[in-house]
Amino acid sequence: MRTSPRALFFTSDSQRVALARQRYFDEGEIPTGVVKREVLDSWARCQRMRLSPTNAIEFNEVSLSRAHLALQRNRLLIEAWANETSEIERTLAGTACSAILTDATGVLIAATGEGDAQAHITRTAHRVGINLAEEAVGTTAPGLVLKTGQPAVVLGGEHYFDSVRPMYCAAAPIRNVHGQLAGVLDISSEHKTFEFDVAAVVGLYATCIENRLLLAQSHEYLVVRMQISPSLLDTPMTGLAGLDSHGNLVWTNNAASRMLGIDTTGVPSSYDVESLFGLPLHRMQTMIRPSPMRLANGLSVWIQADAPYAEHRPVMSAGTSEHSELPENTTVTTNIESDETAIFVPTPSEPATQELSPPASTLRDVDKTLIEQTVQACNGNISKAAKQLGVSRGLIYRRLGKDHLQSM
Repeated sequence: MRTSPRALFFTSDSQRVALARQRYFDEGEIPTGVVKREVLDSWARCQRMRLSPTNAIEFNEVSLSRAHLALQRNRLLIEAWANETSEIERTLAGTACSAILTDATGVLIAATGEGDAQAHITRTAHRVGINLAEEAVGTTAPGLVLKTGQPAVVLGGEHYFDSVRPMYCAAAPIRNVHGQLAGVLDISSEHKTFEFDVAAVVGLYATCIENRLLLAQSHEYLVVRMQISPSLLDTPMTGLAGLDSHGNLVWTNNAASRMLGIDTTGVPSSYDVESLFGLPLHRMQTMIRPSPMRLANGLSVWIQADAPYAEHRPVMSAGTSEHSELPENTTVTTNIESDETAIFVPTPSEPATQELSPPASTLRDVDKTLIEQTVQACNGNISKAAKQLGVSRGLIYRRLGKDHLQSM
């Protein structure tokens, strides 16, 4: 194909795309600057597969065994989606949009309602087990994300097949603790263009699901939350990082990578806790309350470490308006200019937590030691200790055992 030297004149987006399709498919010209580069690349891949844009498209289900395997392998991803579904549906209730979730191969594994009652394509395509990969249905937003790993918006005639031109869709990637694509979240509308920033909405909810997935996959890691304001630590905007028992960085989400200033390609095994945070691992493990810190790169943030091996509390959903607050009856003392850890000092009305011992051999040992010391500092009050640690009372009983607690 040759690049078109002629300008395309149009009065609407749909006309722009229609003229671009004519130049591309009928005249063999590449409408550079008119259609997004990633869409043109997808059209080219579809042509190399000898797919005709005029062919009738069938949204075929994968085999029953493959569908069951996809549901089984992506159990944690589906659970993360389920925790956000009601909020997504509430957000989209006044629109003609619906949302779907695919696995890393394009198999649809979850969906919300059908959206508009006249959405015939949606009812056919948004079924569990449908293959939405580019090889199966041509150019779509989920297919582009699967190919590029980047967010994508595909509107109307930008879809490869003529029969899918009534669709408008936007999709965003969801990654796992290995930095690999785990799934794709897509928001679609049929026959109606988006009247809001759909890329921002789908990106926000993809982040919510991704954060939940990362936490669910990190029971053996110390999870550190970070943001420039403590009120953001329990929101979708929080930065998350997972540290192993040796203090090595195993994973980060995008927000944490940007604040830490690190390359997110591949597994970030070359980074460790001291090179990023300027503190040894055992100091990080004690920072279970929001604490101000200056990162090794000079950026001042607030951080909070989840109790090691704890049942990681979920990141707050996008629609939740509650903000994180500092614990009552506490004051903050910090020395930002030095590398000393910022700590919370209870007022005299609250028993002060004893200074933690040096690092134990494993995170689980540190977890048990931390719980023991907190229970002792709370004079055996399990409810108060659980509240201070940010965990459930059941977790304390499981870690220490009732007999051990009675002997304390």
